[in-house]
Amino acid sequence: MRLLIIEDEAPMRTALVETLAAEGYRVRSAADGVAGLELACTETFDLVLLDVMMPGLDGFAVCRELRKRGRDMPVLMLTAKGQIDDRVQGLDSGADDYLLKPFSLKELLARVRALLRRHERGQAVPDLLEIGSATIDFRRCVLTRAGQEHSLSDKETGILRLLAATPGEAVSREKFLDVVWGYHAYPSTRTIDNFITTLRSKLEIDPANPLHLVTVRGVGYRLDFSS
Repeated sequence: MRLLIIEDEAPMRTALVETLAAEGYRVRSAADGVAGLELACTETFDLVLLDVMMPGLDGFAVCRELRKRGRDMPVLMLTAKGQIDDRVQGLDSGADDYLLKPFSLKELLARVRALLRRHERGQAVPDLLEIGSATIDFRRCVLTRAGQEHSLSDKETGILRLLAATPGEAVSREKFLDVVWGYHAYPSTRTIDNFITTLRSKLEIDPANPLHLVTVRGVGYRLDFSS
């Protein structure tokens, strides 16, 4: 999973990066709201840890802008402000949870895990999925097109599930490796391209000119249902 930390205090930012990276998360960080907002809107993240009290663009404004731009990843706000009105403002701006400083790293990690689980449940994919002229049966790990069944490996099924959970959105090669292969034992990003080539041969009418498994240059791939 890819996490973004937006925190202007350097010691806190460093501690968060090191703690979360040690848990196997892929972590990026930004030292202010403007840089954090740009990162969150140009790259794909599974969760944002967002400090509230930052100069310039504060956490409330960053969160509101993320939601306005359609970024729906969970946001965990981190702040020393403990007033009820501040917490309400944070949640109303689009945050999913609120953690008061100082906090224990154990509690932080528990909240991160809980938010990621909740978000994944909200993106559940149906057992049967129609893409163009093909039907995917995730329970049987079978793709059927033109009356012909094609078996799907565990990795192929995982790739399609991840794409189907975010239709129309680009999924990075790194995220495929994180989610489908796992943190500790995955090959190079080139492996994803090889799996996509195989999936296109099963899903696409013309694999050389794909309509559904579409390449997003410089990022990864997206799934298009409409073509």
